[in-house]
Amino acid sequence: MMNRIKIGQIGVGHAHAAGKMAAYRQSPDYEVVGIVEPDEELRSAAQNLPEYRDLPWMTEEQLLNVPDLAAVAVETRVRDLLATAERCVKAGKHVHIDKPAGESLPQYQRILDEAMRQHLAVQLGYMYRYSPAVIFLREALKSGWLGEPFEVETVMSKVIPFERRPQLAEYQGGMMFELGCHIIDLVIGALGEPTKVTPFRQESLPTSDTLRDNMLAVFEYPRAIATVKSTGLEVEGGARRHFTLCGTEGTCQIIQLDEPYVLLALNKNRDKYQRGYQKIAFGDYPRYVGDAADLAKIIRGEKDSDFPYTHELAVQRAVLNACGLPTA
Repeated sequence: MMNRIKIGQIGVGHAHAAGKMAAYRQSPDYEVVGIVEPDEELRSAAQNLPEYRDLPWMTEEQLLNVPDLAAVAVETRVRDLLATAERCVKAGKHVHIDKPAGESLPQYQRILDEAMRQHLAVQLGYMYRYSPAVIFLREALKSGWLGEPFEVETVMSKVIPFERRPQLAEYQGGMMFELGCHIIDLVIGALGEPTKVTPFRQESLPTSDTLRDNMLAVFEYPRAIATVKSTGLEVEGGARRHFTLCGTEGTCQIIQLDEPYVLLALNKNRDKYQRGYQKIAFGDYPRYVGDAADLAKIIRGEKDSDFPYTHELAVQRAVLNACGLPTA
């Protein structure tokens, strides 16, 4: 059996933190050596959760000095993600950084540059990258089944509980920053970096907070247009999350991103798929398991990342542009 990769986690404040820890603990690739959370309230709430039970709690300095520690999952509150990740990379550790990659593009650029210098992996926590439906779309594009892409239309929304709105309002990027970043990652993966991004931002629910809860961004390309929509107001919004790409020779619709199936239209037979529309089912897939497995292969040198530094930087630049936030 191959030696397991020693990994630790800094932070439990991110919404994905417990799920990531569960994936690492259940994986045969990893040995979880410790967890860091300086906030007493967050640590107290997390200590009895099954995802963290029986793990050693330590300081960041202690974790980064664990012998043979290879990687750190950065799962802090969003405002602390980049500062924490920068310290980990400077300490020579591979990092998984949860989404989105903060509000400072120059700081993120520094992290990527330092990781490149040290040949370290930087993996972002965009949860649809390893969806079987998204992998199918990437392969269809690579194989030329869809022809030249000319349109993408994608939506990711939910209802944000009233009591959580002030926390999200801390970030001026609103729902595009909180949720839309996931589907922006898919747009950049399919079409590359846009030539222009135009954001539209609204506060549609009259409340005392300043959360931009209804957002749209239009991505322009030389031969394509993409629209990205994200709100915090849509009833049962999770069931309508989708990603549709139209090309000159076919259309691929990923329906319900969290429990996906594909509606595929082709202008001629391709491999086992027929001309016209067909439904392709994938069944449930566990979040975060694919991320963890892929990171292990990258750390062991078994493969290069499918999402290189240039992709990660392009995604974050597009996220900030779609939020109407500065990139300098």
